[in-house]
Amino acid sequence: MTATSEQLPVLIQGGMGVAISDWRLARAVAQMGQLGVVSGTALDVVAARRLGDGDPGGHMRRALSHAPAVLAPLAQRVLDRWYQPGGRRPGERYRAVPMARVVPSKTLSELMVVASFAEVWLAKEGHDGPVGVNLLEKVQLPTPHTIYGALLAGVDYVLMGAGIPAQIPALLDDLSRGLACDYRISVAGSEPGDVDVVHLDPTDLLGVPAPQLARPRFLAIIASNTLAAFLMKDPATTPDGFVVEGPTAGGHNAPPRGKLQLDERGEPIYGARDEVDLDKMAAAGLPFWLAGGYADPVKVREALSVGAAGVQVGTAFALCDESGLRDDLREDAIRRAPAGQLEIRTDPRASPSGFPFKVATLPGTVSDDDVYEQRRRVCDLGYLRTSYRKPDGSVGYRCPSEPVESYVAKGGAIEDTVGRKCLCNGLMATAGFAQERAGGPEPAIVTLGDDVGAVIEAFGGPTGHWSAADVVEQLLSKVHA
Repeated sequence: MTATSEQLPVLIQGGMGVAISDWRLARAVAQMGQLGVVSGTALDVVAARRLGDGDPGGHMRRALSHAPAVLAPLAQRVLDRWYQPGGRRPGERYRAVPMARVVPSKTLSELMVVASFAEVWLAKEGHDGPVGVNLLEKVQLPTPHTIYGALLAGVDYVLMGAGIPAQIPALLDDLSRGLACDYRISVAGSEPGDVDVVHLDPTDLLGVPAPQLARPRFLAIIASNTLAAFLMKDPATTPDGFVVEGPTAGGHNAPPRGKLQLDERGEPIYGARDEVDLDKMAAAGLPFWLAGGYADPVKVREALSVGAAGVQVGTAFALCDESGLRDDLREDAIRRAPAGQLEIRTDPRASPSGFPFKVATLPGTVSDDDVYEQRRRVCDLGYLRTSYRKPDGSVGYRCPSEPVESYVAKGGAIEDTVGRKCLCNGLMATAGFAQERAGGPEPAIVTLGDDVGAVIEAFGGPTGHWSAADVVEQLLSKVHA
């Protein structure tokens, strides 16, 4: 797919966390003519918990009332199963959502597609600005269903990082045509020739012939020229553009190239090998955006001057008023950063994925050692589980953040469990959907970029509050200067 430069956004709002970049934030950015992006991570649980809370504002029900005819029966079944009029009682647990597997249950398959449709539909409601959905390659099992729901809502862009997203272009081709697809997953301990796939046939899912849908553009999030060149070797794996993300960005970071070395703070050391050659990116001929520390109008102009189509920005949007970040956490971060009381640490152990993960040190969150130690390990969401080959040849699932004895019993190495944090439950809590436990609600975990202090200084003003529109207007202020 080709596009003229006039059609491309200068700003991409990062797809962040679990429901931090929710439909409200993406819609606010898209209404400004820039690319608003919803996080595609854990949308099934987010939707179920919104409905379990009584659907405040009626937004989920409004979206599902606009489901296309082919999706309407699935949408009704999701409402019948998960909607709780009036919401939960205080202290009541959210209903459990089945965890994803190679062959998901019918209940989960329908929930994943319907939830993704609703999120994108709400982000696109009432305007014609571009909307994208962001996914992680490391979270493989929900990918086909999440993408299909987004396609049914008319999503304009799909973005994916945290791995090698070579399968996405072909997946978009097939699903937009209503064709069945097989999405290969990685299974630890597999023998050569073993192939395990998540299969999705839209016609079987819908129970009627699948419609032809518009194919969105695909942007691969990368951190090296090597990965860009690899993806461009074959038309079947070539994206429509790249987001080049540096190690200062929030969330998951690509690990340093070569042998992992840590500095005195225990953070990964990045060097010259981890820098992307922007001249080569420009020469490749595909549009690209720069990410990681670009929440500055001067840096936006600099990015354009080296051939980038624009920039992707996360932290400035994560802390704005429309963000899905819990108000108390956002206000605490904004208050602490100028006083030097907010540390951003690139933790090489926190994420079960094995990728370094930016953690903001906020009291009461999992970044607090006492909170981390007191939390009882549990794995009941499972997005970052690793699929592995069991002795009988079937596929099992394990996570280094689950109870240690369970992980070891599944063949995992005990040293892999040290320092691991449950990002699934922690990030769900960060967005206001904490599961209730015997000892109280799940603690949050907050991720922000290294430039958080500069962001707050630039946008906070006298009130410490700013809107998504403020970010867009300020960052574009020097583009034509």
